[in-house]
Amino acid sequence: MCAGPLTEGAAPHDGGAGTMQFAQIIDFETERIEEVRELLRSYEEQARSQGRGGAPVARTLLKDRANPNRYLAVVQFESHEAAMANSAAPETNELAQALSALMTRPTAYTDCDIVDHQSMR
Repeated sequence: MCAGPLTEGAAPHDGGAGTMQFAQIIDFETERIEEVRELLRSYEEQARSQGRGGAPVARTLLKDRANPNRYLAVVQFESHEAAMANSAAPETNELAQALSALMTRPTAYTDCDIVDHQSMR
């Protein structure tokens, strides 16, 4: 997804293991979550069918238990560079505009390097 602004800066150091993966946490509020989910599904299907480079590799949508209209989307990319390419895509800009119309407050974005990820199964 990566529908918001990305912070540009020095490439992350990963200790020589290859390109460091990147994630963006998108904090938003909406009363129209099913419409948001449908827009995301459509965008993701389009990215897959077109084989668009830089597209997200995973997305997790979290719902705040204390605030039922608040959600966090964690969107993962192969690298910061891939996320930047995705952010520059016209389809991503269209998605951001469509999503903003469904929000009840401005969206907040946090850019992160993935330094550790473990599956517990």
